[in-house]
Amino acid sequence: MRTDNDNTYDVLIIGGGAAGLSAAQMLGRSRRSVVVVDSGEPRNAPAQGVHGFLSRDGVSPAELLRIGRAEAEHYGARIVEGEAVAAAGNAADGFSVTLADGSVIRGRRLLITTGLVDELPGIAGLRERWGRDVLHCPFCHGWEVQDQAIGILGNGPWSVHQALLFRQWSGNITLFLNDLTLPTDDELEQLAARGIRVVAGAVESLRVEQDVLRGVALAGGPEIAVDAVVVGPQVRARLGAFAGLGLEPAPHPMGIGDFLETDADGATAVPGVWAAGNVTDMRAQVLASAAAGAWTAVVINNHLMAEELAADVAAHREALSVAR
Repeated sequence: MRTDNDNTYDVLIIGGGAAGLSAAQMLGRSRRSVVVVDSGEPRNAPAQGVHGFLSRDGVSPAELLRIGRAEAEHYGARIVEGEAVAAAGNAADGFSVTLADGSVIRGRRLLITTGLVDELPGIAGLRERWGRDVLHCPFCHGWEVQDQAIGILGNGPWSVHQALLFRQWSGNITLFLNDLTLPTDDELEQLAARGIRVVAGAVESLRVEQDVLRGVALAGGPEIAVDAVVVGPQVRARLGAFAGLGLEPAPHPMGIGDFLETDADGATAVPGVWAAGNVTDMRAQVLASAAAGAWTAVVINNHLMAEELAADVAAHREALSVAR
């Protein structure tokens, strides 16, 4: 436990989303001192609601974080608003993280829950509608656009799977190849069998009228009416602050960006450093990220306990030796 004379926390968490706050809550309940550094840039901020989270379905991302912060603070966690820019240290001596304002926070163990950044294609109007009627995950947003005219924006081979998947939510699906997606013969057959329209040509822009998405405009071609657009962005792990520890992003096996590799318990290649949430698992929805944070917190607590136990046993043996 951290004392008033010690500026080192048991666990330093970088990232105040679902994974980070869930870990902070669990560690606080374990009577560990913990600090969460939050840059205030949650990946799901543009979304109108969080879905698939039992008991919290439809809650806004901001409200979910407010509740999570309050629960973590109830168990003694400290929340610091700031951006981590550099990290150093090791498991034996502890870790230090420098924030953009020059302040330094120290912890015996480090948990990275910084999440991902979505890189969208450079198509006019796309970024402005992201999280509203420009979507990526049917399990997060499919219910809200069911039976609407949905356009799948080609951004690579994965777009065919997106089109086939969203067909479950609507019978009006158009796959825009966008000069980036080239379906195989088998995939073309599958698309035809599911009644999915395939449109060739590059997408130039989205047409929006009175803050409502109306259609997709092709370069030098027609405009096709849609109510929602689906795109698979490239994802980038937020790891710039941890290069000094030797942590680098790895290419994702699905070819959709990069991530931080860990073992099944969230341990990274650097002893004493763990990761949880989207930074290590891009597939994880909010509920899964929260669960990963809670489990990783248990692992970190046990790791600290083993260290403390070894020190206490050594001290106990030394005391017995002196007594003799």
